[in-house]
Amino acid sequence: MDRYSPGERLPSSRVLVERYRVSPVTVSRALAQLAAEGVVVTRPGAGAYRAEPSGPAKPAPGDTSWQEVALSAQTAAGPVPRSVDASGVLVTLAEPPPGVIEFNGGYLHPSLQPERALAAALARAGRRPGAWNRPPTDGLFELRAWFARQIAGPGGEGGPTGADVLITAGGQSALTTALRALAPPGAPVLVESPTYPGMLAVARAAGQRPVPVPVDADGLRPELLAAALRATGARVLVCQPLFQNPTGAVLARERRREVVRIAREAGAFVVEDDFARSLAHEDAGALPPPLAADDPDGVVVHLRSLTKITSPSLRVGALAARGPVLERLRAIHVVDQFFVPRPLQEAALELVGSPAWPRHLRAVAAALRPRRDHLAAELRRQVPALVQAAAPRGGFHLWVRAPEGTDEAALTGAALRAGVAVTPGRPYFCAEPPAVHLRLGFAATAGTAEITEGVRRLRTACAQALPHGAGGGEPAPA
Repeated sequence: MDRYSPGERLPSSRVLVERYRVSPVTVSRALAQLAAEGVVVTRPGAGAYRAEPSGPAKPAPGDTSWQEVALSAQTAAGPVPRSVDASGVLVTLAEPPPGVIEFNGGYLHPSLQPERALAAALARAGRRPGAWNRPPTDGLFELRAWFARQIAGPGGEGGPTGADVLITAGGQSALTTALRALAPPGAPVLVESPTYPGMLAVARAAGQRPVPVPVDADGLRPELLAAALRATGARVLVCQPLFQNPTGAVLARERRREVVRIAREAGAFVVEDDFARSLAHEDAGALPPPLAADDPDGVVVHLRSLTKITSPSLRVGALAARGPVLERLRAIHVVDQFFVPRPLQEAALELVGSPAWPRHLRAVAAALRPRRDHLAAELRRQVPALVQAAAPRGGFHLWVRAPEGTDEAALTGAALRAGVAVTPGRPYFCAEPPAVHLRLGFAATAGTAEITEGVRRLRTACAQALPHGAGGGEPAPA
């Protein structure tokens, strides 16, 4: 609104509809909101105008420039800069503008979330005796035991027990606790390349140095892991063996024991981020067990969460570990959080113990597969210049490579102007990326029709931003 002077007339609703490619209803609601906030005044028959300033003048802004010196001085005192770049996380958390299709979403579309089951679980939890009392700092034991059973699998002999589990406020919190507990500031931390930007942000915020270990179609490469451990002396590896973010790779059977063995011989921990186990698609088949399911020596620190498969606001996750490291994790967890609110834990217990829970898992698995296949097919048809990695059988997204010479910022900006939000690939690399990539999600979309329209908009952006001659494909009907 700052482009309009007080009293200046705003463009007509028809112009706003055409300019921003949104519906008349969206424009009407936006103007009503601005009018309610006193930013705009509407005059029947004359249109909308920027409101005249009213009330006392705002005080002059203070001078915060001194903070640059203070923060720089604090950074210079440490071995590694601790400035935090949250852009890779915010891109999946920020609400897109009205009318923009979310190919960058990191959560299930509302139509896929178990809203009724969550509401019922929360209502039942609120009626439990002591539901608002202080919970145990490690979490409710019944919930810890449930997570332990999920990690150990059907046999359960070699996996953790409830006593080995801490309840955390979601997966991001568990990851933060694990990295802070396992590596001091300045220490190297081995990470998959590419990898989840939120993990890179956590490591850098703790003053640690992420060191890349490349992945291929079969997951983390053990020979490069061994070389990285020798070269850096790192004592922590963070990996996602199942439906890795962003590539979707599953760590091959022959590599699983090898990765744990290499880490054990180097005296290093493996932080296993098992974020996508509940996000397997209908055609995924039998899933490999977690690395932590058979780890008698306590090499693996396992984390998972209920958030991705339910709702962004059900922030309940778990950390599982064995040996002295569990006490370190517990100490960091308590200092940072005290505990996860008991009503949320009680609601999670009610949800996973209800008949609605297995039905929800089946429904999500059945819904994600056609979205995945449709997005892949539409990309091949409309934007063949974007080269796809193998379509994963779990998770939320496809990983695609843009042609050589593509300007990533120009492409993502053109996509947003065309009405589709995509995730740039650069934040997924802690070193120089080998090529320009995009992560294109399908779980936050309303369905296949919206996916078709989203790819059509992406095709428009690619025609503008890809190197000359790199586009092509069959145009979709408008």
